[in-house]
Formats: sequence, C-alpha cells, structure tokens
Amino acid sequence: MNYLYYSKHLHIIFAFPNTWFANLEAKGKFNNLESVTKEIKLMMDPNADPYAAADPNAVPEKFGASDIFDLNQVQLLNAYTCTECGRCTANCPANLTGKKLSPRKIMMDTRDRLEEVGRNINKNGKFVEDGKKLLDDYISREELRACTSCNACVEACPVLIDPLSIILEMRRYLIMEESSAPQEWNLMNANIENNAAPWQYNQADRLNWANN
Repeated sequence: MNYLYYSKHLHIIFAFPNTWFANLEAKGKFNNLESVTKEIKLMMDPNADPYAAADPNAVPEKFGASDIFDLNQVQLLNAYTCTECGRCTANCPANLTGKKLSPRKIMMDTRDRLEEVGRNINKNGKFVEDGKKLLDDYISREELRACTSCNACVEACPVLIDPLSIILEMRRYLIMEESSAPQEWNLMNANIENNAAPWQYNQADRLNWANN
C-alpha cells in the first residue's frame, strides 16, 4: 500500500477525490470572468460612476492560463489522476481527423510541467524562474486551436477528468492577453459584436432567407 504513493499507480488513489471534485455543471457551460461581468454591469447601470477611482493597490487580473500557476487545484489534480488510457484521444474528433490535438497529451504535458516545477522548488526552496511555460514549451498553439469544444474527451473519461477546461483557459489567455487568434476567428468575433451573428451582413437582413 505504501508503494502506491511513489509508483505510477498513484492515480488509483487520486481517482476518488478527483471524482468527488468533478464539475457537475452542464457540459459546455463556460465560466464568466468576474472582472468582465463587473465591467458589463457598470456599463448597463445608469447610476454607476464610470470615472470612479479604481483601487490603486489592486493587482491587474490575468485572463486565462499560460502556465500551471494559473490553473486551479482541480485541474492540477486531473493531471495526476489521469490513467493514460487514451479514451479521450480515441473519441476526440479533432484527433480522428488528423489534427495535432490529443487530450491525453494535454494532461500528460500538464503533469510533466507540474513535476518540473516541483523539482525546481525542491532544489531552490522556492520557484526560480526557468524561462519555461506550459504554453508553447509543452502545449502548442496549434493543439489548442484544433479543439472544437465538443466535450467528447470529458464524456469518455472514466474518472471525470476535464481536459477541455485546461484547453479553454489557455485559449482564453491567447485571445484576451496576447490578442492571438487566427484571422477567421477575429472576423467571426467582430461580426458577432456588430451583427449579432457570425456572418457579415446587416441585422435588418437576417430574415431574408425566410422570404425565399
């Protein structure tokens, strides 16, 4: 029994708390950023003072995740719980169509980076910047952009691991922190903002198809 803590079978122990802390929300539900929600409410509140002084000591919020320090405890637990069975990748439509994405690799890369940071802390007593990040050094942008957010990997996992949550957080970082997105995505987002639809046409013409 004591050997489990040091062996590759550690996931057997972690499977129980991982299942307990699993996300039971509806599949595909995105979490709203509190800071963004606050800004929207401020814009919609006619009595709000848009020129009110902000807290000078407030630390600017980082959007999304670029390294393991930006992931929550459950996401890190997911990485250690993974049994490497490959069911997530076997059911991933992006992987099945030849894309670079492998949800199993996402979890393995997260665990590898977590262990690397752990060795860094053990050696130095605290984390010393090593010039590496989970993004780019372990997980490529091509992998993140290949994800269709279909939740097939989440549904397939026998211990309720959620690779999609890590992918979405890292993709959120790319878009909101680095403004890094394919041209097609930027065009679609601009159309949604201006036309309330992914396509580029006037809102008044949205029902023209019904007249044909």
